[in-house]
Amino acid sequence: MALNKLRLTVMGVLLLSAALLAGCKVSYKLTGASIDYTKVKTISLETFQNRAAYQWGPMAPMLNETLSDVFVQQTKLRQVPRGGDLQLAGEITAYDQFNKSISADGYSAMVQLKITVNVRFTNNTNHDEDFERSFSATRDFDASQSLESVQEELVTQMIREIVESVFNAAVANW
Repeated sequence: MALNKLRLTVMGVLLLSAALLAGCKVSYKLTGASIDYTKVKTISLETFQNRAAYQWGPMAPMLNETLSDVFVQQTKLRQVPRGGDLQLAGEITAYDQFNKSISADGYSAMVQLKITVNVRFTNNTNHDEDFERSFSATRDFDASQSLESVQEELVTQMIREIVESVFNAAVANW
């Protein structure tokens, strides 16, 4: 009798679980992009200029190229010069370094490098998704190193982080 009751209970739990799972829809995309390609087909990427007080020449081209590469590699959107269904525009607004910590002898021990990019996103198929927002990234380096010796590597890392954040905000709905 107890064995039949146990079987009925287990069977009931399995049926209930199957019914609940049948009502769920799981959607997973490797890129993380959630774009309705029936409505959105093109993207316009304005050239981001470096408007920061401190300038490093290669930074703006690196940002523009990385943005373009991410949208080409992770979406089916066709890039157009202007008037895209999605539009990204903006500028680098800050590129700064700060002393982060001081050593016992009173000199800087760690330096923090920071990039801030202002982004304007327009979704011409759904203006509820439009935004203007700043994205920042930071990296620390040992003060015994010169900025010139670490700048390219750190800026590359920060740009990748910023572009990933912009991509997620624009098309991954994160």
